[in-house]
Amino acid sequence: QVRLVESGGGVVQAGGSLRLACAASGRTFGGYVVAWFRQGPRKERELIAAIRWSDGESTYPDSMKGRFTISRDIAEHTVLLEINALKPEDTAVYSCATKWSLRIPTGADSYDNWGQGTQVTVSS
Repeated sequence: QVRLVESGGGVVQAGGSLRLACAASGRTFGGYVVAWFRQGPRKERELIAAIRWSDGESTYPDSMKGRFTISRDIAEHTVLLEINALKPEDTAVYSCATKWSLRIPTGADSYDNWGQGTQVTVSS
């Protein structure tokens, strides 16, 4: 399995922005779909966005459209998640996950490789 490493989390004030990064240790994401999920305190894990590395096609649940942007940095072999206008309810552990797939799955159960996650805390 490819080891996934997330970075970019931290404590930020409400209204601020963050950029999270997901890197694959030792290889690229070729052939994979890479997704960002989050799990807040006492909440279920939820999909934020997913991107197909081969062509950059992405998908977002309706609830995540607007403040979240997923992208790929081909030169750095990373998948980025930009979060704008942060709210206290965005406080969660943000994790990236991969799936070797041509289509873009949206369920967490479809992804078979997960990173450790990075904590994002939004203060009011």
